[in-house]
Amino acid sequence: MATNPDRASYFPAIEKKYGQPMTYWFDQMEQISDRKYAEQIAFLRENHGFSQAHANALVLYSRGSTNAHRVTTIDEYLEPFDDTKRATVRAIFTAITSVHPAASLVIAWNQPMINLNGQYIFGVSVHSHHILIAPWGNDVLEKFRPRLTDYKVNKKTIQVPVDWQPDVALIRDMVDARIAEINGPSGS
Repeated sequence: MATNPDRASYFPAIEKKYGQPMTYWFDQMEQISDRKYAEQIAFLRENHGFSQAHANALVLYSRGSTNAHRVTTIDEYLEPFDDTKRATVRAIFTAITSVHPAASLVIAWNQPMINLNGQYIFGVSVHSHHILIAPWGNDVLEKFRPRLTDYKVNKKTIQVPVDWQPDVALIRDMVDARIAEINGPSGS
């Protein structure tokens, strides 16, 4: 199994070892979908005796990562997702690259990121029911919290709908704040 990057390749073993069909396990994951990754892993391990490998495969699959394959381009990253998610992600990145042509779209940690002069500026992560946008920086998210009242704000990310019409001004302002942070204020 270790050589097959498809997380579903674990499903027959999960069904056999833990005695329930995958529909049961998907239902379990739906019930704890609001929990963090580590909490979901702990739930499966502590309550159902899952091994780390089986728990990881099920949790990541349930979060929309159906394949452990490493991608190298935005097209590879977006390939498993539907047209709506692809269009939303592309619109987010276009909002940035259209005003920062020196910025490059790269893959880091198997996620698409905007990099400018060797510094990460902004990232995106696509999930089953939402997209996470991630302005990089120490204080960028906090600085913009007053403008984010319509969104679910996590510790380092902002959750937007998969069919989000990007708030271009917000995205560009966050990117500009990150660039200013990188350049540093005078005298600091």
